[in-house]
Amino acid sequence: MEFPFDLAPVLGERFCVVDQHLRPAGRGGTAKREELEQQLRTVIDELGKASAKAQGLSTPVTSAARMESNRHVLYILRDTRSPKGAVLGFLKVGYKKLFLLERDGSHVEVEPLCVLDFYIHESQQRRGLGRELFREMLQRERVQPEKLAVDRPSEKLRFLRKHFGLCDLIPQVNNFVIFEGFFSTRPSPVRRPFPPPRPEEPIKPYSLTERDLVSGCGQVGGQWAWPWAWPLMSPLSPPVLREEPEPPWPFNLSRGSPVRGSLRPFLLRRETPTGTPPEPPPRRASSLGRVGR
Repeated sequence: MEFPFDLAPVLGERFCVVDQHLRPAGRGGTAKREELEQQLRTVIDELGKASAKAQGLSTPVTSAARMESNRHVLYILRDTRSPKGAVLGFLKVGYKKLFLLERDGSHVEVEPLCVLDFYIHESQQRRGLGRELFREMLQRERVQPEKLAVDRPSEKLRFLRKHFGLCDLIPQVNNFVIFEGFFSTRPSPVRRPFPPPRPEEPIKPYSLTERDLVSGCGQVGGQWAWPWAWPLMSPLSPPVLREEPEPPWPFNLSRGSPVRGSLRPFLLRRETPTGTPPEPPPRRASSLGRVGR
């Protein structure tokens, strides 16, 4: 893929590594650097469009704007033999947090190095350029091929089986593909020990005051002194009704007394014949009348 400007000050050597800062290889003044940065953006955008077209995607996966917003690394392979240089292909990788399945079906949260986009120009395929680009990436990232997670692999990634022996797949529920050996050297997860259970506290059925009373305070001569003389009752025990003695008559007739008095005793009346007035009660003589007589 050729461009109308010189790629040497933009990409530098045969392999160019670009991160989220989008720094071109050439150096110069402010105006020159801004021009090189714009040319680098153009190269990245055109490569992303060509890769999306080759894979049948509606939206490019690689662009300058996406590179700035993500911590991805772009490996660009260019031809240094032409006068202005031409781009032969690129490989984009980055670390992502994934939930993957092991052989036994258990879920594992990992953050592997993922192959996010890969493209070799149609006129330069079947020349070993993809293998050369992958080996350069593996050497710089210091990772084994079986430790990679590939995003949306296309038919062009068949060379992974041919050149790196990645043929045994581990099925996943997402768009990523991993190979046998991905979990071989993964350290076992550290299991945190559970904290020891707290000792059960004794049940406290009484309050502090009641415990002090039960312990013996408030007793004088073996008897409870006031105000400890009141009987202690458990909060769960039913109330005890006490029957107080009834005062004699006529004190039981006073109003406002908290104790309900008994009914007033009645006098038995003598039965008299009908029409006969009742006999008057006998008059009691006083002491003065006796003296007068």
